[in-house]
Amino acid sequence: MGVSSHRDPVGTRDDRVRDHSDRRRYNLRVSRLYSLDDANALVPAVAAVTARLRDQRAELVELRDAYREREGHLIEDLIAEEPEPDGDLPAADDDPELRRLRLRMRGLVDQMQADVAWLDERGIELRDIPSGLLDFPAVVGGQTAWLCWRLGEDHVGWWHRTDEGFDHRRPIAALADEAARA
Repeated sequence: MGVSSHRDPVGTRDDRVRDHSDRRRYNLRVSRLYSLDDANALVPAVAAVTARLRDQRAELVELRDAYREREGHLIEDLIAEEPEPDGDLPAADDDPELRRLRLRMRGLVDQMQADVAWLDERGIELRDIPSGLLDFPAVVGGQTAWLCWRLGEDHVGWWHRTDEGFDHRRPIAALADEAARA
C-alpha cells in the first residue's frame, strides 16, 4: 500500500508503513489507542461499514467477471467480423455495456475507498473485507496489542499481540482469569 504521512498532535511527521506481503506484520505506530468500551461503542458503525465493504467487494467481483465475459464475446465477434471498407474493425471500447460496467466499477471503488478512509481516520485496521475483520489498537497487560472484531460479532471480545494475527486471538474474558492467577 505504500507510505502515507500523518501529523501527530504536536505537528511532527509520523510515517506509517504498511507491508501486506506478510500478514503478521502490523503498524505499531498508531495514532490512537482504544479502550474496550471505546471499541465496543464503535461496533454498530464499523458493522455497517464492513458489511457495506463486503457487499461492494462482492458486487465488484461480479462486475469484473461480467466485464471480462463481455469483453471476451466482443473480441470473438471482432475476430469473426469482416473489416470495414476502410480496413478497420469496430472498436470494443465503443461498446455501451462495457462503458456501463467500467463506470459502475469505478463508482464502487470510490465508495469503498471512502469507507476504508473512514476506518483509517479512526486508526482502525481493516484486515479482511470478506469476513469484516478489524483490529483496534489498544494496550493489554501493559503492552500494545490489537482488540480484534469480526463482522457478525455483537461486541469486541478478542485480542491478540501485535506480532500475532487472527489465528492467535484470545478471548478478552480470559484476561481477568490471567490477572487473578498472577
